[in-house]
Amino acid sequence: MAALSNVKADGSLRREADNDDMMKVLKGNMGWHCDSTYMPVQAKGAVFSAEIVPSVGGRTGFADMRAAYDALDDGLKAQIEGLSAHHSLHYSQSKLGHQATKADGEYSGYGFHDGPVPLRPLVKTHPETGRKSLLIGRHAHNIPGLDKAQSERLLQELVDFACQPPRIYHHDWTAGDAVVWDNRCLLHQATPWDMTQPRVMWHSRIAGDPVSEAALAH
Repeated sequence: MAALSNVKADGSLRREADNDDMMKVLKGNMGWHCDSTYMPVQAKGAVFSAEIVPSVGGRTGFADMRAAYDALDDGLKAQIEGLSAHHSLHYSQSKLGHQATKADGEYSGYGFHDGPVPLRPLVKTHPETGRKSLLIGRHAHNIPGLDKAQSERLLQELVDFACQPPRIYHHDWTAGDAVVWDNRCLLHQATPWDMTQPRVMWHSRIAGDPVSEAALAH
């Protein structure tokens, strides 16, 4: 399990103004995303549990990408059906000014690898249910066949459309809560809180099947 926390190892609070490595990761997680799409094999699910929660804020949002795909018009479905996007934590964190190496500061370095940038389809078929869903989020970029501006615009339009009511749920945490989700068909996000208050969360990823969750061959 990995801690996602604004509390340092010595028990002191991390200052938001310092904007250190871990703070940049916490801020990055506030964008809608799917876990580990930037790894060769995507996680199939995740378990997130709360140890210490702030009095206000710090909710976790979930967005159903199956319902989002179903709600697209036929023209947009046809447009994206054969498209793919690269996924990179270096890319998503760089948008926050975070140029990380494999292990920077107190962050474990998970995801900041120097290997190939995975390519994944925009439309994913669930290996168990057969339902189609959108595979998008903040790590996705650089759609082959589109220029950079077209790619960014399309990916942002999809996120803006997908992550809206009635397809979203935000969980208000109570200490001791644990949430389990299917990372193959949901996006999630952290939400802001008063960082003068501690928030200590524990995150575990459930390994994906290397057959169904592997990146596409380039």
